[in-house]
Amino acid sequence: MPPLFETMLLVFGLVALGYAFGRAGLLGTRTGDGLTDFAVTVGIPVLLFRTLVEADFSGARPWALWGAYFSSVFLAWIVGQAIVGHVFGRDARAAIVGGVAASFSNLVLLGAPLVLGIFGQAGFEVLSLIVMVHLPIMMASSIVLFAWVDRTAGGGLSSLALVRQFLRVFLGNPLIVGILAGIAWRFAGWPIPYVARPVVDALASVAGPVALFAVGLGLVQFGIRGAVLPALALSPLKLFVMPTIVLVLAMAFDLPPLVAKVAVVGAAMPTGVNPYLIATRFGTGQALASNTMTITTAAAVLTTAFWLVVVEMVFG
Repeated sequence: MPPLFETMLLVFGLVALGYAFGRAGLLGTRTGDGLTDFAVTVGIPVLLFRTLVEADFSGARPWALWGAYFSSVFLAWIVGQAIVGHVFGRDARAAIVGGVAASFSNLVLLGAPLVLGIFGQAGFEVLSLIVMVHLPIMMASSIVLFAWVDRTAGGGLSSLALVRQFLRVFLGNPLIVGILAGIAWRFAGWPIPYVARPVVDALASVAGPVALFAVGLGLVQFGIRGAVLPALALSPLKLFVMPTIVLVLAMAFDLPPLVAKVAVVGAAMPTGVNPYLIATRFGTGQALASNTMTITTAAAVLTTAFWLVVVEMVFG
């Protein structure tokens, strides 16, 4: 069996298994929330910490990588926001959720184990360069846009309150804590302590499988809600437009082959849970975010395989 097919079978098999257990009622919503909390609060932060401490980023060209990836994020966000606001006639706040849902890749729960399985530790090191700036940029952009819309309507937060809200969200996120700790540890030049090494490795090794199973359980919880057409319109932006933009820019910037492959595959990941959390936090667009996440995750079984074949053909 080809390694690519084996990895795809493992990754989406675990997602399907989680969905099957949840659909059959063998595991409930609380279990899914608990597994997701473990993956996001413990497993993935430890994996990021270890990677940032020990990774060799030489030759990764992070500025070119970020330029290619976040250009696709910006364009998908703008188009997604315009589609929800102008085509489907939703208000400005719901349109922001549409932009986030069209551009916020599931780089952590789905992308991390997929990239580890296909491209190995070297590939995950490249992905970690995206992850370390992805969440702060997306959260800050969302908060600023909602504040701008609310101020335009005569309300909203003051500038100081806006900064406080961002810092509270930023510093309270375990992924950010893991990233900042890894960067600080790396700059200090410290190795991971010998006595802590087995614990760090054990937690990092189970992060991927637990995250994938939790994604499957989450699909049962979120499902399809309300109007589906806006989510169907956003899904091609997430699954095809974003990776296409990254592919073109990766070639234009002459990114190293592995860096280019990971960037394209990362952009091709389905919508994650964060747009739904953002929608819930600001009280609008929850069904839109939930539907987009569910539809893109289901379709990603095929679209991810497509993009993996494309990057192998283009970048070797």
